[in-house]
Amino acid sequence: MVMKMTNTYPYKIAALYRFVALSDIPALKDRVAAECTRLNICGTLLIAPEGINGTIAGAPDDLDAIVDFLDGLFAVRQGELKYSHASDKPFKRMKVRPKKEIITMKQPDADPTKLVGTYVAPKDWNAIISDPDVVVLDTRNQYETAVGTFRGAVDPKTEFFTEFPDFVQKHLDPAKHKKVAMYCTGGIRCEKASSYMLSQGFEEVYHLKGGILQYLEDVPAEESLWDGGCFVFDQRVAVTHGLKEGTWDICLGCGHPLAPEEHAHEAYEAGVSCSHCHEGLSEERRNMLRQRHNFLIRERGEGTRA
Repeated sequence: MVMKMTNTYPYKIAALYRFVALSDIPALKDRVAAECTRLNICGTLLIAPEGINGTIAGAPDDLDAIVDFLDGLFAVRQGELKYSHASDKPFKRMKVRPKKEIITMKQPDADPTKLVGTYVAPKDWNAIISDPDVVVLDTRNQYETAVGTFRGAVDPKTEFFTEFPDFVQKHLDPAKHKKVAMYCTGGIRCEKASSYMLSQGFEEVYHLKGGILQYLEDVPAEESLWDGGCFVFDQRVAVTHGLKEGTWDICLGCGHPLAPEEHAHEAYEAGVSCSHCHEGLSEERRNMLRQRHNFLIRERGEGTRA
């Protein structure tokens, strides 16, 4: 599925993935890296025997050119491909990495190239998750769910996606939980999670096609069952309905996303700490972060000068 956006912003962003069987990963990595360098693309792409996954950005024409290139190699337009935009450069550099998996789960039975759950289009998602017989699972990590989630969803409170299978084994039972619906940011984690759950005997497994990002693009805010923002892995931090940039930022002490009102917390110190990490920071670490923050302020020319 391809989602397009027209805009006048200087940077165009493509979030993409496709599960597809690949071989000769080192050669593919070198070809992709060379083309990204030629087109001044920034971001990260992961290439593995199970497919390709990543988010990249560049000037609109250059971004379109690299997507054409990737489509020729991986048929990315047959997978998930979402466009958005940003006023500032979203990534500092370009990284193309060969991996064992494009989304790490460490479960050999989870193979989306062979077995996946039932895709649910965003327009049909509200009906699915409003069914009282459906267990709605957020397959993202806890720092992401803190920014926003679907109403009534179960938060596994994982730190890493590799912990999701353990949550399933401890808290879900195919004999009791007949219907399960899952979602994630762009669709890749819930697609792989659906493959895992089917391999474990769950029979009726649904996942949101295109993920939260597609839902926020397609479903009007007044009809939405989504609360908050959707955490994204770039300098925008989070987006809201219509994929508009949100008002969250990142604590430089721990990397936790922060809502504007969290700046008023007594534990918040710009560039140093927040309520999530204040107590665990050593004085040495705190001083180092202060020095870095002050250096960055001077580099940007902010603040007063004598």
